[in-house]
Amino acid sequence: MIFYMDSFFSSKGIWIILMILPIYIYPQNLLQPDSLKTYTLNQCVNYALEHQPFLTQSIINQSIVKTSNAINLSGWLPQLSLSGSMIHYTKLPTILTANPVPGGPPVQSHTGVINTFNPEFSATETIFDAQLLSSAITAPIYVKQSEQITDSTKIFIISAVSNLFYNLLFTLEQVKILEEDTARLGRTVNDTHDQFLGGIVDETDYDQAVITLNNSRAQLKLQNENVVPGYASLKQLMGYPQDKQFAVVFDTTNMDHEINFDTTKQLQYENRIEYKQLQTEKEIQHQQKVYYELSFLPSVSVFYNYYFEYQNNTFSNLFKINYPYSFFGISVNLPLFTGLSRIESIHKASLEEEILDQDEINLRSQIYKEYTIAMADYKSSLYNWNLLKENQALAINVYHIVSLQYEEGIIPYLNLIIAESNLITAETGYVNALFQLLSSKISLQKAMGEIKIDY
Repeated sequence: MIFYMDSFFSSKGIWIILMILPIYIYPQNLLQPDSLKTYTLNQCVNYALEHQPFLTQSIINQSIVKTSNAINLSGWLPQLSLSGSMIHYTKLPTILTANPVPGGPPVQSHTGVINTFNPEFSATETIFDAQLLSSAITAPIYVKQSEQITDSTKIFIISAVSNLFYNLLFTLEQVKILEEDTARLGRTVNDTHDQFLGGIVDETDYDQAVITLNNSRAQLKLQNENVVPGYASLKQLMGYPQDKQFAVVFDTTNMDHEINFDTTKQLQYENRIEYKQLQTEKEIQHQQKVYYELSFLPSVSVFYNYYFEYQNNTFSNLFKINYPYSFFGISVNLPLFTGLSRIESIHKASLEEEILDQDEINLRSQIYKEYTIAMADYKSSLYNWNLLKENQALAINVYHIVSLQYEEGIIPYLNLIIAESNLITAETGYVNALFQLLSSKISLQKAMGEIKIDY
């Protein structure tokens, strides 16, 4: 059975519905509820995980990281190239040779041919290179880092959507309570007016009834206006089109399951995504130090070159005969002295590792502080919810008794106003405590690193 927010309830409506009905549906506007899509909290989260632009960007960045790794590792594959040069001498180079005549001047002669064309095919294969080796080691670490950034974004979206969802539900619950209150006060105004005409109560009782009704109407108008920005905020975080409408759904049958949390669990720092990210950053920094250490080793590669050499003094005959030659070899490059830059780089990397060690100490302290605050907030919210749940039941009962006593002329109207005020306070307080408890559970799960991202 489904009830909509624009229905009016009896004075026990909120309490009875919380106890026996499985689902509330809260339409966003005056459209017919049947024409609206409905979303539970899980469905809102799932939609956000599929459509939130920040998360989409994070997933794209994962692909960018993998592509960057492929680029950095491409140096391990054979490097092939084809080049060439064509030269036309307007004047051939001159060489000097010894004069066969003793004491004579050197003999001048020209060498080479007027036209040359020398295409070159070269192949190089790296055997060892510190930069390439470092890229190979850090490639999976960078992938892990990008995945952790995505996980962190998911955790933020899940917690933020949940809190906005509960805030919106609280606003909608206030609307329902005030609608019920306004309807109830409207009947009271009519009854008081009849009693005033009958001489049972004086005019001040009727005026007080009208004042109370107007106050309730004003509060109802305020909360109704707050519904629109509440939906707009939730849509923005979900990545939902602002020009489309939907209704949020709250399943009360799972309420006890939703609010309960095992407070005996011990805090595990390694469950927090921030801690995982810091450990990954430390891995990357350590590999940076390893790279500087490897830079003392020589770079080794093998190569093969093939030249298609064409020479002729006549350009038209240049390509008729060629004089090819080829060779292969091994290349070794060992920098002997680089101005102590490598030693200082190792020293710098070690200092940066020490900074990350201090970051870990600070992060553990911060996580523990967040955990203790979240745990205290959850426990106090749970205690408060239980008390206000009892207060709501008592306020409903008191209001009915006082209402009957007022109708029978036993007590003054002031007592009814006080009972009505206490009822609204109790109902609003209970709903606020419920959604505050649900929000505090989300905060506690986040603080303990237990928010599930595999929706």
